[in-house]
Amino acid sequence: MRSSYTGEFNFTKYLEKVIDADTILYIGHVVAVKGLEIESEGPRSVIGEMCTIKLSDGSTLLAEVVGLDGKIVHLTAFGNTKGIEVGCEVTASGSVLKVPVGMSLLGRAIDATGHACDDGPEIAPEAYYPAIADPPDPMTRLPINKRIQTGVRSIDSLLTIGKGQRVGIFAGSGIGKSTLLSMIARNTNADINVIGLIGERGREVLDFINRDLGKEGLKRSVIVIATSDQPSICRLRAAYVCTAVAEYFRDKGKDVVLMLDSVTRFAQAQREIGLANGEPPAQKGYPPSVFDMIPKLLERTGTNDKGSITAFYTVLADGDDMNDPIVDKVRGTLDGHIVLSRRLAQAYHYPAIDVLGSISRISKRVTGKQTQKACGIVRNMMANYAERETMITAGIYQKGNSPEIDIAIDKHDEIEEFLKQEEYEQCTIEDTLNKLSALTGIEIPDEEYVESPGLNNLTTAQIVDSTKQSE
Repeated sequence: MRSSYTGEFNFTKYLEKVIDADTILYIGHVVAVKGLEIESEGPRSVIGEMCTIKLSDGSTLLAEVVGLDGKIVHLTAFGNTKGIEVGCEVTASGSVLKVPVGMSLLGRAIDATGHACDDGPEIAPEAYYPAIADPPDPMTRLPINKRIQTGVRSIDSLLTIGKGQRVGIFAGSGIGKSTLLSMIARNTNADINVIGLIGERGREVLDFINRDLGKEGLKRSVIVIATSDQPSICRLRAAYVCTAVAEYFRDKGKDVVLMLDSVTRFAQAQREIGLANGEPPAQKGYPPSVFDMIPKLLERTGTNDKGSITAFYTVLADGDDMNDPIVDKVRGTLDGHIVLSRRLAQAYHYPAIDVLGSISRISKRVTGKQTQKACGIVRNMMANYAERETMITAGIYQKGNSPEIDIAIDKHDEIEEFLKQEEYEQCTIEDTLNKLSALTGIEIPDEEYVESPGLNNLTTAQIVDSTKQSE
């Protein structure tokens, strides 16, 4: 009898299960555990492949292949190695780490494997993205020609950021990197935030979610968590997982803000893995693989042919050393850097942004002529004051010797007040540019309050040319 049902049945999800199913299982056995590293004879596998270690009590542990030496496979576990013994079965999965992605991630916190780590229900993914992927083709990237609003007055005026720009936030410990990120997360006009808390103290995770981000900020955010007590592979892969999540939303045509705190802990995690795997230390104890991995991770953000990822990467400068090898590598890779000053923080000047020591390489592409003129005047006054600050505060300088210095002294307090901002103070782009106009006496036309007037119709070649001139 022929069925009368004429509707279509969606076999896609079943076909995907069949295609991904392993018809052959490659199995090996643990032969040694040396510190962070597990050595196994077999299974047949490739670098980056996920494996499952079966413990004697019947539980399982995820591990990743980080090295190969003949028949010996070197693995790093996504958890405590307690309970592993010689002879434990190791089964290869046949695939690298893949991240479950979808709109259901919004408002959720996930771990280094992409699974929910909050008290919500299991995440129902729309697709799976590989944690490790290639950057977008540079020939198909959309040009950066629109500003993104951060809600931080000093950034939106003097260090304007473009949609798809990648910026580093450099500072020593305790100067306000996380607080600055929370201000951006709450106030940005991006569609979605993806926030990676890499190597954070366990206490700070809920503080950031509940106090800094808040309910409204969390609704359009995805949090990826790998605390400092977790294995190095978790801290390392969490950075890739949050980048993959951001890539998914970018492919949906969204403007995404990715905040990764911090690249330094990502590099330290790879240093632990590399040294345990026998890599020789190079600069400041970091093996060569660290300096290879940083640009590969950072280049995945920015624009592609569908949407944008505007990325903020914090970098911990040990001992406030701005010549640290990780600081230097990240600064040379990104499109700008924001330096936080301990001197300003000690003077209770927050956010403690050293404007003269910071730069946004794309600011002139996303701001109008009058805005640029006003910013130039403020920077010039700040530079004049900073150059002669010792003479001014000591009373050596006499007013009337230089009109430029006199103006810088008269405007100093007003500039300082403009740059200071309370943590929960909201400041729209209209407020910022109005204050900038009042400070400098430069009239900024209404069209400059929105995007980048006159740049939206330029070709990529013209924009590249204008950037070279600005630099």
